[in-house]
Amino acid sequence: MALSDSLSSYFDFAENGTDLRTEVVAGITTFLTMSYIVVVNPSILVGIREGAEGGPKPGIIVQGASYAETVQMVAVVTLIAAAVATFVMALYAKRPFGQAPGLGLNAFFAFTVVGALGVPWQTALAAVVVEGLLFIVLTVVGAREYIIRVFPEPVKLAVGTGIGLFLALIGLEEMHIVVSDPATYVTLGNVASEPIAILSVVGLFLTFGLYARGVKGSIVIGIIATTLFGYAVTAFGPVAADAGLVGNLSASATYDITPLAGAFVGGLTNVDAFAFSLIVFTFFFVDFFDTAGTLTGVSQVAGFLDEDGNLPDIERPLMADAIGTTVGGMLGTSTVTTYIESASGVEEGGRTGMTALVVAALFLASLLIVPLASAVPLYASHIALVVIGVVMLRNVVEVAWEDLTHAIPAGMTVLVMPFTFSIAYGIAAGIISYPIVKLAAGRVDETRPGHWVLAGAFVLYFVVRTGGVLTSAV
Repeated sequence: MALSDSLSSYFDFAENGTDLRTEVVAGITTFLTMSYIVVVNPSILVGIREGAEGGPKPGIIVQGASYAETVQMVAVVTLIAAAVATFVMALYAKRPFGQAPGLGLNAFFAFTVVGALGVPWQTALAAVVVEGLLFIVLTVVGAREYIIRVFPEPVKLAVGTGIGLFLALIGLEEMHIVVSDPATYVTLGNVASEPIAILSVVGLFLTFGLYARGVKGSIVIGIIATTLFGYAVTAFGPVAADAGLVGNLSASATYDITPLAGAFVGGLTNVDAFAFSLIVFTFFFVDFFDTAGTLTGVSQVAGFLDEDGNLPDIERPLMADAIGTTVGGMLGTSTVTTYIESASGVEEGGRTGMTALVVAALFLASLLIVPLASAVPLYASHIALVVIGVVMLRNVVEVAWEDLTHAIPAGMTVLVMPFTFSIAYGIAAGIISYPIVKLAAGRVDETRPGHWVLAGAFVLYFVVRTGGVLTSAV
């Protein structure tokens, strides 16, 4: 039997109304739209020492390795974790979804756990591994699917929009378009005089234009074009070399990930059991519901949801996510999730795991360009966050805004995320408010016991996170 016939049989091309050529094109399309994560994930996860240029910045800081070398290490780990998770998605779940370390979750890892809480990055990785293993168990017994099914609908539909605003805020800050202000908290930066801000605006609108025209790989093209323009105006234009427009071109290729791989084991030593359990608890809630929201959002765009708004056989893509998260944590990156950009491949006709198989293969092939990761400056890589943040706003139109019992929890979810710089807080606010407004409206019969259990769990979460329990334990 020819290879094409074997693939057709395994992935049920005929049943899904597709063929090998369509699936390959769809896979290439999905990869091009999400390949920016190879550059963006290291730029978020890798920290910068105090006193160093651009620092201090919370995140992974490897002793004895430069920032550029650490960026390349994380880029390698990002590609491996993405490939493993997407291979599982292809061969086990047979869905056309690409997976990689999730935007938002990597920011939570770096800025909240490592930064705000002061937890060593090795311990943060250990927490990722533990919650990944926990997710595998919950997926096997079917508990994850049950919890997702009792996820309040308005919150489910609003999560993607809240994450989008959160990512856009991070990106705009790194691009110096939005800056802090003591009176108004945030304000517009010097976009007409600061080199980084000027170039960021140009690169952002270039990317938006390419994206609007439907150019495949528009985000990657925008990042590369902005990077090259930064190098050009620094080398030949009036911009000084210390203006921050260029990355690091001098770094040699670094494929040795031993400082990261297995680092989670060290994070398990000399850790107070109660403090560590609270960190895992925090990761659990953020990762669980972020993954649920993103997976539902992707399926919503792809048209895979049933009449009740649920994804059939959801435990299979959930298992791919759980395995990817566990492997990624063991190697040295944050949690893995399904990417909304997978919808671009679906629009090209991708309907089976063959699309995901192509994506996974391309992630492995991308190991050849890892040395270029550190050459991309942060402001250029963060263009992706703003573009994707805008794209993720669209799912909120599905919320029944005319019904206040839906509008309130959805609105709380969307607003609290960026304003508190926390995905977890936004999800918690939405879930807690849902049964409360239903009760107040005299429609408590529309709630389930699971809604009240989740609300109670998130009240406990707020107590842990804002009552000083976690920080005092750590």
